[in-house]
Amino acid sequence: MAKDTNKAKLTERDYTVLVRPVVTEKSMMCSQHGQVTFKVALDATKPQIKKAVENLYGVKVTAVNTVLTKGKTKRFKGVLGTRSDCKKAIVTLAEGQTIEVGTAA
Repeated sequence: MAKDTNKAKLTERDYTVLVRPVVTEKSMMCSQHGQVTFKVALDATKPQIKKAVENLYGVKVTAVNTVLTKGKTKRFKGVLGTRSDCKKAIVTLAEGQTIEVGTAA
């Protein structure tokens, strides 16, 4: 009997991999080319990100590119502080598929 691959089982990890979508001018320009940007967990891998996006949004992902941004050291009123590290994933969707993250409800 053939296994139904369209109905993937959602796991708790799918919800923790994707932190939030990134809604900036630059990420909205990428959406014209079928790309969506997400802030993801620091320990998330590309296959985990791909699986999470496909399971949560029901779309086909063709590529995942990740960017790890190290936190900057900043000074506020003479006190040193460090911004937290951040990992972003630029997800390329299959032709004709979209995810609407920049629209207000």
